[in-house]
Amino acid sequence: MQEGRMCGLLMPISSLPSAEGIGTLGKEAYRFLDFMKESGQSVWQVLPLNPTNYGDSPYQSCSSNALNYYFIDLERLAEEKLLFKYEIKAADLGNHPRRVDYGKQFTNKIALLKKAFGRFKRTAEFESFVKSGEYADFALFMALKEKFGHRAWTEWDEPYKTYDPAVAEAFGRESEEEILFWQFTQYEFLRQWRSLQDYAHALGIQIMGDIPLYLAYDSVEMWKYGDLIFRVDKNRTPAAVAGCPPDAFSEDGQLWGNPVYDWEGMKKDGFSWWNARIEKNLELFDILRIDHFRGFDRYYSIPYGAPNARIGEWVDGPKEALFADKLDLRIVAEDLGVIDDGVRRLMKFVGYPGMKIMEFAFDGSPRNEHKPSNCTENFVAYTGTHDNMPLRQFIDDLSEAERARFTKDLKSQGELLGVRVWTDSSRAMTRSVIRLAYASKANTVLIPVWDLLAMGGESRINLPSTVSPANWSWRFTRKDFSVSAKKFLKTLAIRWDRVYNMNKSL
Repeated sequence: MQEGRMCGLLMPISSLPSAEGIGTLGKEAYRFLDFMKESGQSVWQVLPLNPTNYGDSPYQSCSSNALNYYFIDLERLAEEKLLFKYEIKAADLGNHPRRVDYGKQFTNKIALLKKAFGRFKRTAEFESFVKSGEYADFALFMALKEKFGHRAWTEWDEPYKTYDPAVAEAFGRESEEEILFWQFTQYEFLRQWRSLQDYAHALGIQIMGDIPLYLAYDSVEMWKYGDLIFRVDKNRTPAAVAGCPPDAFSEDGQLWGNPVYDWEGMKKDGFSWWNARIEKNLELFDILRIDHFRGFDRYYSIPYGAPNARIGEWVDGPKEALFADKLDLRIVAEDLGVIDDGVRRLMKFVGYPGMKIMEFAFDGSPRNEHKPSNCTENFVAYTGTHDNMPLRQFIDDLSEAERARFTKDLKSQGELLGVRVWTDSSRAMTRSVIRLAYASKANTVLIPVWDLLAMGGESRINLPSTVSPANWSWRFTRKDFSVSAKKFLKTLAIRWDRVYNMNKSL
């Protein structure tokens, strides 16, 4: 993926400090990049930028290529004379400093964006953007969702419920302004994103994006192309849905509910839909992490309508066929979960960096592949991901025996790697794990900001297979990014030779 050693931070856009109730592509994003530069960091990993759907998860999106309009910076629109600052200040976008209120974003931010669109002068550049048709399906789908009270497409009236080109064309003529508004959200997002990305590159920082394996059932792809992409019957009812089998952490397994792909059908045209999806994401990002990579070898298929994931089967995915022409792409494979010989063969074939999670490492087993001393070069080392409990809380929740084992392992790893570790508190142990990750052979180390700051369980981003206001809503404040945190990172980056020159790899 790159030459040399790198380090960076995992920070969702939604979690950035902001006066707009949610993180945006505005000044706080630029300030975060400044913090990264001053800390010796060269990779910023974000979560998927797709619009969120039910449950507010970026991994359950209504579109594979659309961009989350909640992240559009309203102050930038005010600078463009599309909004007045008093209008932004008067809008209730949620005032909790630590939590996103998605309901208020849905109601009030969209209203402000519509007000901005009403003042927008349609330039030749915008007309060309619309004419390209890149976001036409998304804009049509969202205009129809508005028409039917934002209900799922399965609850729309006929003849809209089933995609028909003639019906869509007629609706497009009568709802032109509504459709153009949704095009406007994508246009503005991209303008702001390109500006932010240019700033990152000027600082020598690369942005790593994230692409979910699956889409929501209530998505434009299912509505318009369902029988070409997914395993469905003639009514576009899924034959099966995705999830994970039962394990030591969940006796019912994980029932995600996403429709699964018709890989055999996709193979007939050379996986053109997936090719375009990956290509588009690599236009947005310098590096691309693909979530649930094991699903390309085999995926867990659960009968549609099943109450849990206990009954299911492993079904072959596209395996090497999808990636044979993509071996030189800058991709990171999320190779976590149930890993077998098939996944290992696929990972060897593609050669992409996999992931090692320090939170899983200190269990007393010398063969644990997540241990810093066992980590080889072609990996990205994390303390945890967006699905993990923050490391400090994980340590606090250990039983007395588990904590003793964790502590013993931590000291042993410190001796092996020549790293001084502290074990007198969970906060000190969190910092020690970060040091060990930096000291490992992994080419890249990425630390979630909540672990950098040794925050507790309140900062957890997501608890898998649950729907809760606590998921995807945690926010940071400007005060969190302290001088001491900056010095800590800079010291580690220099000590373990991870201050990286981006121009070598881009």
